[in-house]
Amino acid sequence: MRSRLVAAVAVIALAATACSDGEKADGDADEVLAAAADTLESSSGVMLSLSTDDLPDGVNGIVEAEGAVTDAPAFEGTLTVRVAGTDFDVPVVSVDDTVWATVPLTTTWQDIDPGDYGAPDPSRLIGADNGVVALLRGTEEAEAGESERGGQDNREILTTYTGTIPGEVVKRVIPSSSAAHDFDVTYLVTEDEELRRAEVTGVFYEGSEEMTYVLGVTDYGLEKTIRKP
Repeated sequence: MRSRLVAAVAVIALAATACSDGEKADGDADEVLAAAADTLESSSGVMLSLSTDDLPDGVNGIVEAEGAVTDAPAFEGTLTVRVAGTDFDVPVVSVDDTVWATVPLTTTWQDIDPGDYGAPDPSRLIGADNGVVALLRGTEEAEAGESERGGQDNREILTTYTGTIPGEVVKRVIPSSSAAHDFDVTYLVTEDEELRRAEVTGVFYEGSEEMTYVLGVTDYGLEKTIRKP
């Protein structure tokens, strides 16, 4: 009896190790991405991050961003923008359909049109029309990849999903992007159907080379009251 119990435990341990060390994921990729979209859309808020290491030379654009997005909808965080080769940290608050920022070389809050900078209204970034939810639901030719452990303290099982997103869908989220080109995407999704990371590659700035933005999503269920500055 004891030997059979030890053998059973060993089999379970080996199965868990395989799943966390490169085993092909089971399940329908389209269904998983649809569930991840539903999870994000129904969340009261999340922490979002956005970054790139390859903003094309000569392009004025977003290098990095981090902040809280809620279903109010509202946003509070900081964007790092590159203007004429120099990076500036720009505090941003978006609430009640108005975006406020302390634009480069100023110290006071101003209401701005983010479209003037080729950027979206950050308060809409978890929305179904102009946010990450739209990217998930607009992904085509989705395929499941491998599963592995990751996240905080390596406690999550993350599965890779790849696909393409039509340019017109990406342009709804990032107005500066090209609607004429498809974008390649790689997602990491948890067992709890939470999108944790997305790498999107394509022409984000008209007339420039392809580049990659990396999006991070954490703290599902975040509750935060955001007020205008």
